[in-house]
Amino acid sequence: MLSENIKILRKEKGMSQEELAEKLNVVRQTVSKWEQNLSVPDSEMLIKIAEVFDVSVGSLLGETVEIKDTKSELAEISQKLENLNAMMAERNSRSRRIWLKAVAIALIIIASFILIGSLYTILLMVSPSQSVAIIGGADGPTQILVSSTAFDWVVPVLMIAVPVALIGFSVYLLKLAKR
Repeated sequence: MLSENIKILRKEKGMSQEELAEKLNVVRQTVSKWEQNLSVPDSEMLIKIAEVFDVSVGSLLGETVEIKDTKSELAEISQKLENLNAMMAERNSRSRRIWLKAVAIALIIIASFILIGSLYTILLMVSPSQSVAIIGGADGPTQILVSSTAFDWVVPVLMIAVPVALIGFSVYLLKLAKR
């Protein structure tokens, strides 16, 4: 592959990325991106790279190509570069979709916890979970805190069930969107 060939040839010539970048009049990061297969050089740059390494453009691309004429060689190189760019664009598109889905799920989780917290606060205002009972004792009346509502077990169940349901629903929607 082109990225590996650039790296191998550069190391065989004993060059650093910086030295190769200076010879090609580009920045070191550009050479790094070529070697990491994050971008590809254009056809004119491929010719310059081949000249620096003293190899043919075809061998730089990983093939032995018979040189018929410059125009056909440039057309072949252009076609290969288009194919490489299309593959990288598809990979970048997939990566973006994955990040968008992860962000959407995170937002749904955060929203569900905010919703549950608000629900919990409202329920606390409407129905206090504790009440006071007074019973008689030998030494006088005694106050005892008594839990008198189902609210004590409903809230923890809701705080688990609602986020789980929202996450499950969001995963279902993401699967539908994938089809």
